[in-house]
Amino acid sequence: MPFTRLIEVGRVAMVNYGKDYGKLVVIVDIVDQARALCDGPDMVRQPMYFKRLALTQFTVDIPKSPKKKVLLQSLNDSGVFAKFGATVWGQKLAKRKAKESLCDFGRFKTMIAKKAKSAKAR
Repeated sequence: MPFTRLIEVGRVAMVNYGKDYGKLVVIVDIVDQARALCDGPDMVRQPMYFKRLALTQFTVDIPKSPKKKVLLQSLNDSGVFAKFGATVWGQKLAKRKAKESLCDFGRFKTMIAKKAKSAKAR
């Protein structure tokens, strides 16, 4: 089966390591065989190693090395970030983030609800 998620200009990727961990970025240019120039709405354009990027199924129709304004406009027009949030991967990340943001009492309530659900299933 051939690869479907290729490194290309306009490919949306998620950073899986470093200070920008968890951010969605767009590949705007290929630097060499190991790095790509990436940019996103809330970050500065910078080169990143391919091994630090997890490629998504989404692409944005942009020219090579567009200005920030053009990139943001194409991201808004395509609605890629909203589409990513609707995928299983995006939903899993949203659940993880919601679980991390719970306070002690919130974790306690979820534990009690889980116990009640388990007892009800028996």
